[in-house]
Amino acid sequence: MTPIYTAQMAHRRGLTFWGQWLCALTLVTSLLMLLVYWRVGSLTSDYRILIILTVLGSVPIYSVMQVYHKRHGLLVGLARLLAGWLILLAVLAAIAFITQTSAIYSRQVMMIWAVLGYVVQAISFLPLHYFARLHSRMVCNERRSVIIGTCPTAHELAKKLCRPNRALVLGFIAEADNSGPAPSILPLLGHVDSIREIITRLEVRRVYIVLPMAHASVIEALYIDLLDMNVDVVWIPDFGSMVLLNHSISEIERMPAIYLNESLLSSHPASLFCKDLLERSLAAMAIILLSPLLLVVAAAVKLSSSGPVLFKQNRHGCNGEVISVWKFRSMRLHDDSEVRQATREDDRVTPLGRFLRRSSIDELPQLFNVLFGQMALVGPRPHAVTHNIYYTGKVHAYMARHRLKPGITGLAQITGHRGETETVEKMQLRVAQDLHYINHWSLWLDIKILIKTPFTLFSKNIY
Repeated sequence: MTPIYTAQMAHRRGLTFWGQWLCALTLVTSLLMLLVYWRVGSLTSDYRILIILTVLGSVPIYSVMQVYHKRHGLLVGLARLLAGWLILLAVLAAIAFITQTSAIYSRQVMMIWAVLGYVVQAISFLPLHYFARLHSRMVCNERRSVIIGTCPTAHELAKKLCRPNRALVLGFIAEADNSGPAPSILPLLGHVDSIREIITRLEVRRVYIVLPMAHASVIEALYIDLLDMNVDVVWIPDFGSMVLLNHSISEIERMPAIYLNESLLSSHPASLFCKDLLERSLAAMAIILLSPLLLVVAAAVKLSSSGPVLFKQNRHGCNGEVISVWKFRSMRLHDDSEVRQATREDDRVTPLGRFLRRSSIDELPQLFNVLFGQMALVGPRPHAVTHNIYYTGKVHAYMARHRLKPGITGLAQITGHRGETETVEKMQLRVAQDLHYINHWSLWLDIKILIKTPFTLFSKNIY
């Protein structure tokens, strides 16, 4: 979508959120004041502070939980409202516990407020949710749209726009007579040579132009032709088979700019700093808590076979920088001049090493790599340098996975793309998961991956 259209959608979502939030918090704080006057007799400063914390805390919590998002149905909306309210109450309780002020408040008032607080919010949520959905449908019906183009990107756009509470898309308009047929989801309305007649006849209010980049002259001609047609023109670039990495649309000195390939460091510096700080802190805590296990495993590795406790291998880190990744040694000493992946019945793996690899305990020393800033807890898994040299050119956009720090675990690991990649096709699937992670990265995604990782340790692909 264009920046203007995206801003308009964000503005409408903001109005929906603030309107429903204001109504809900007015009822909740009014209920608390009534209960306090009924049970205590006067609104003391402690309860005023509680009201302020409730109002301030509800904004980020309800926003993250998407309590008032229009795409949610009634039951889902009520469930998210309940979850947001319970989280808010838990935060308030934690603050009271830390500050040792919980005894100041009346337990009877707090219990009644906790229950009736959700009830009054739910009561206000019902009509507001109904009117918000009704208004959204009205806006969608007024925004009668057509799509110029029949390429795969146009078909994908049509599927997304035809979802509930989205634009009312009437059909496709082909660029030429020999254009491919439109899918069954929408009809083919005609061709671009009759675009003005179609817009007038169907009362179209928005035109999506989805054509290949090679047709830039056609796109420009269409835009100029539609300037006096009283319609919104939205250009959705069709990049075809191009691999876009963390792409975005912005402006440079009021000039439109489409970022096709941007690192997270330049696009989300603050978020990436939070990720780095959080992961280093967690790594330090994990090292302290797991230190007895680390010492026991180190002693077991030393006693099980000759050789060093730690195995260090050069691998590519962020932006292709070569780093030394640490692991507990799980193999016997051998000639490693030719690096090859471990296989299921690899005779190089010791009995203890097989257990360490199966349980992923052999990778715990990489917590020190995270602590030193060479790796992350979550990110694309680092491959041996020789493997990277081999797959570069054989796997599409292979080295693009090194645009951020490699991780101890990652999206590929929890989606079943770990273990030996004996074919190029398997490596391509793993790389596709890594690129998907880079394009959709968020702290919440990292948290979900960390939560799911322990459940993947029983995978049959680990050896």
